[in-house]
Amino acid sequence: MSKRKRKGRIDIIPYRSDLVEKARQLRNSATPGEKRLWKYISRKQICGYDFDRQTPMDNFIVDFCCKELKLVIELDGRYHDFKVEYDERRQKRIESYGVQVIRFEEKQVLEDIDSVLREIRYWVLQRAMKLGLVE
Repeated sequence: MSKRKRKGRIDIIPYRSDLVEKARQLRNSATPGEKRLWKYISRKQICGYDFDRQTPMDNFIVDFCCKELKLVIELDGRYHDFKVEYDERRQKRIESYGVQVIRFEEKQVLEDIDSVLREIRYWVLQRAMKLGLVE
């Protein structure tokens, strides 16, 4: 595997301070899909990169975020069909900060975690190359 370059502190995306407590509450009431995915991406298990759960970003809280790669992972649950337009606006706003957002259905995480992890690894490596973090 390629050697990672250390780039120092990355830019922090601003967020509303009132979202910190809500993010903490969301971490304590994770969905089954979030719990399952966290088991596989926590503790730098994906190519050595650190992911956080329920991270405040702008006016939103994202499910998972790797700040070093500016990579967000979102899980769409059963209510997603009712909020597609909201999610599209939200995603565009987050992407305006140079963040890559990838989405998975919660059902896919629960039923086919291997394909989800393959896709996450792909995007992690793509972002690392794009940002010049690997040689």
